Amino acid sequence: MSETVDARGLSCPQPVLMLMDTLKKKDKGEILVLVDTEASKENVSRAAETKGWQVKEVLEDSLEYRIKLVRN
Repeated sequence: MSETVDARGLSCPQPVLMLMDTLKKKDKGEILVLVDTEASKENVSRAAETKGWQVKEVLEDSLEYRIKLVRN
């Protein structure tokens, strides 16, 4: 089951900290992270990869980024 981390409207490092809290509770599966700045997208993606998660997909529209993370 997928979990969602909604960090829209927050500036770094808050989105990364929210992701790290979620990663402590989840060792595999799928996580969807919502952010609304390029910097948050990059920082969240990098933090996830350092913890062994793969950035499977990044969808972008004019208002937000949807980052799909997976780990088997």
